[in-house]
Amino acid sequence: MKIISARERLDASLARIDDPKGEGGRACLTVYREQAKAAAEAADARAKAGISFGPLDGTVISIKDLFDVAGEITRAGSKALVEEAKPAGADAPVVQRLRAAGAIIIAKTNMTEFAYSGIGTNPHFGTPGNPADRKRVPGGSSSGAAVAAADGMCEIAIGTDTGGSCRIPGALCGIVGFKPSRQRIPTDGAFPLSYSIDSIGPMARSVDACAKADAAMAGAKFEAPNPASLAGLRMGVVQGFPLDNLDETVAKRFPQALDILKRAGARLSDETLAPLDGMVQVNSKGGVQPAEAFAIHRELLSRRADAIDPNVRSRLERARNISAADYIDTVRERARLIRSMDARIADLDVLVCPTTPIVAPTMAEVATSEEFARKNALLLRNTVVVNFFDLCAISLPMPREGGLPTGLMFIARNGSDHRLFRIAAAAERLLAA
Repeated sequence: MKIISARERLDASLARIDDPKGEGGRACLTVYREQAKAAAEAADARAKAGISFGPLDGTVISIKDLFDVAGEITRAGSKALVEEAKPAGADAPVVQRLRAAGAIIIAKTNMTEFAYSGIGTNPHFGTPGNPADRKRVPGGSSSGAAVAAADGMCEIAIGTDTGGSCRIPGALCGIVGFKPSRQRIPTDGAFPLSYSIDSIGPMARSVDACAKADAAMAGAKFEAPNPASLAGLRMGVVQGFPLDNLDETVAKRFPQALDILKRAGARLSDETLAPLDGMVQVNSKGGVQPAEAFAIHRELLSRRADAIDPNVRSRLERARNISAADYIDTVRERARLIRSMDARIADLDVLVCPTTPIVAPTMAEVATSEEFARKNALLLRNTVVVNFFDLCAISLPMPREGGLPTGLMFIARNGSDHRLFRIAAAAERLLAA
């Protein structure tokens, strides 16, 4: 079997980016052409000499447009920042770790402005079309990342996930998206949306690829996610709002996926989770993430509101009147609910639900602000639970039978990342078959 060199794989990825019929111009905002070629040639030289920096060595990777790269302005999908921000003084720690692991960074990928939407549109730099149907949105906020990974512009895409921004585009574009236990990977040097909730995760076409990138970013030794036996695993099917208003495609695929797991010996149980009601009640005061997002952007809003995507601006403005007292109450109550949820799911191996209740909307469907807000809320509804309760989660493609992609989400307790990868690897094999 011929071994394909890093340079050959990089050239194939660059060809996909440069394809005039493809989405490279919208998915990849900065292409590190010469730097990537040098990195690929160095990786090939190491391989020839029998030297390896680890399992990520020579892998072609993209990074989301909100990561600092030394000497560059960090756009975060915003033209206002391009006009005002100063170049970064150093690479973000995550970028440093990827380079140290031998990764070939090919591009910075497009995103929702300030990472504040699950739809994935960007009026400033264009919206990359969904690989399954170019008239549909890719999901956000890591929109270009998912399109780049699905379309072969890179082998792994690095994004962020504050409310589902790795898992939503992963699900809508038919690839794997992972949200880690947030404390494992440093968020320094990643333009913030919510200091308390931001996390950094990978998207790729396999669980194994995501696990390799995750280990490198966490500064941890890579443990191959050998598929766990699903026989006897306790899988809780989340009841209540995560199963409400499923569209026709998701409503059909989700029970089929559960049946596949059940036939493999998994012990499925319907689980009603009281802390979910607490989350809804707490967020009725405004929530942690919206208050923090407004605090980050309020000065820019006061000066350059017209330069911000109207759909993003309206979400930011809704948090303007959250009081300090309500924010403090929310933070304290969230901490209590995190402990409550952790205790509630301690006897389960994973929770299971659809990643999103709907398939990717068409761009025309989200052209009005009202429908954008409605579809955005639907896309974020299930994934944001994981962020609120400080859990880890992964989205796997459900069998699509030629139709639009949908995602199956597995959720685990904080710190259970490696076990989650092993369960996901087993499920991936079954779902693919």
